[in-house]
Amino acid sequence: MAATTTATPIRLVRGSDEVLLNEAVVELVANLVGDGDRSLLVDEFAGADYELAAVVDAAQTLPFLTDQRIVVARNAGRFSKADDVASLVAYLADPLASSELVVVWETPPGERLSAVPKKLADAIKASGGEVVATDPGSGKARADWWSDHLKGAPVTLDARAGALVKEQLADDVSEWSALVARLVAVYGEGAKLGVDEVEPYLGRAGSVPPWDLTDAIDAGRTAAALDMLHRMLDAGDRHPLQVMATLQGHYVRMLRLDGSGARNERDAADRLGMKGSTFPAKKALAQARALGHDGVTRAVTLLAEADLTLRGGGVAWPGDLVLEVLVARLSRLGGSRGARRG
Repeated sequence: MAATTTATPIRLVRGSDEVLLNEAVVELVANLVGDGDRSLLVDEFAGADYELAAVVDAAQTLPFLTDQRIVVARNAGRFSKADDVASLVAYLADPLASSELVVVWETPPGERLSAVPKKLADAIKASGGEVVATDPGSGKARADWWSDHLKGAPVTLDARAGALVKEQLADDVSEWSALVARLVAVYGEGAKLGVDEVEPYLGRAGSVPPWDLTDAIDAGRTAAALDMLHRMLDAGDRHPLQVMATLQGHYVRMLRLDGSGARNERDAADRLGMKGSTFPAKKALAQARALGHDGVTRAVTLLAEADLTLRGGGVAWPGDLVLEVLVARLSRLGGSRGARRG
């Protein structure tokens, strides 16, 4: 006899920001476990070796000494073809009522993240499952992300402090959780905070906002760009992958505008899906024009090569050295296209 389907038999969690993705998975699993014994409830698969059939077998197994079983499949992004997910699609046609399945659409470091196969996406929807997107997105989606996280924080920021946080963490939203943890540690839960209380914890002394780095690169000021990079890594305590994400976002905007036909700041903002201030779109359009198609393509290639190296592929360089070489090459690229030097 078919089992009664749970309200949410599967949750597929996906996102491009590793920090936000991991935070979402940890919170989701913790909520599912509740006051239960994690060692009895959770069956987790991770890495590049397990087969999806093993995950399905675990989901089809009745729980022992508990009322439910929580099956977590990490690094599931490597199952990118319809045949790879056939067993999971078949399971979702008749899921076990006592199983909660969490599929994390990510890949091991160094591998490209693929799209969710259509058959799996359709099966998730048909079964009453849920796709959890962890990226803040852009435009209204990003504004909603900030609104939800500011309202749900264990400390209360006034309007000016909230605006400052959104401005300074614009390209580094993954730092939000670390900022909240620092504020709670200093002021306690429930504290009401303004700019004077929040500003000192947005970055250690000597740290710089990410746009200082990208502005120096765009202007071809190699020495200044390297100085900004070191301050972000050392004084700002940013992980190399966080800096890489900032640089990728900066050049992806240029790539999207390259050949788009955008004629002005407003056209560029529309093509990038930006709401509110259009200044970032204006900067991206101007730099895309300055670099030209070949320059933008070369920059994206340099970023891809450096990202692969940071994630364990290619030469065995430390992360700060990888970024130093990348920043120097990008800034020379900007300078060679007639950008201002200083």
